[in-house]
Amino acid sequence: MHIIVLNWNSWSETSTCLSSLEGLTYENRKVIVVDNGSTDDSASRINEKFPWAELVFTGKNLGFPRGCNVGIRKMLEEKSDYVWLLNNDATADPGALDALVDKAEGDSEIGAVGSAVYCMEEPTQLQAWGGGYVNFFMGRSRHFLAPVADEKLHYIIGASLLIPRRVLEAVGLLDEGIFLYWDDPEYCCRLRSAGWKLAVAGKSKIWHKGMSAWGRKNPRADTFFNASAAHFFSRHSPTPFLSLLVGTSLRMAKRLIVGDWGRARAVWIGARQGISAAPTVAVDRESKS
Repeated sequence: MHIIVLNWNSWSETSTCLSSLEGLTYENRKVIVVDNGSTDDSASRINEKFPWAELVFTGKNLGFPRGCNVGIRKMLEEKSDYVWLLNNDATADPGALDALVDKAEGDSEIGAVGSAVYCMEEPTQLQAWGGGYVNFFMGRSRHFLAPVADEKLHYIIGASLLIPRRVLEAVGLLDEGIFLYWDDPEYCCRLRSAGWKLAVAGKSKIWHKGMSAWGRKNPRADTFFNASAAHFFSRHSPTPFLSLLVGTSLRMAKRLIVGDWGRARAVWIGARQGISAAPTVAVDRESKS
């Protein structure tokens, strides 16, 4: 079992995450911290405090999917049965990993398992029941905020995502055409199209901060989000033009109503960037051993 935690200039959050992993009851695990081009001293501080975690350097900020793929490739090389992608701004309940693995091993057709994700600031409030659904007409996605049947899941959020090695070998890695956001729905769409199931292990609990890298009202986040949305809907929507038109228009209108012209412009810029970059299959497929 490999646990992948991505770090980018986030010593405090990554430290809190790794401290929670020390309490996991699942013993057969290896933690890899992928330092995604940090420009501060967070990597050296992590290495000093958590020598049991293997530190891997990308050399520059590759974005979330490419950064995670660095760790995933290492996991595949080392023939681990599972990889658990855990956001660095999350903490895990001691039994979180046991519950994920138990769920995955209960059905060989499960391609990805998520956790019950709670808000870091309000620990009893559910942030997402593992994942959510995509509304292709509206061009948006929404998390499930209460338990639902696994069959209703369109995606598992990347804050806590367990993937078996056999699935990675069959479907490939995360889409490196995305820098940030929408990588989890994109990957899960490919899984489902290939016949794999999605599932949530309700007894697997994590607490997630969310939006910590950019802040909730940062125009850069709007640009990345909408570029990735355009990439996703261009590839997976049955009516991509409609999805992009409605989704982009609604996000721009929401910001214009409150007079936030800068964020509205960032939405438009991101959508244009995503549309102009024609979707290409930018994922590795590892040959089965």
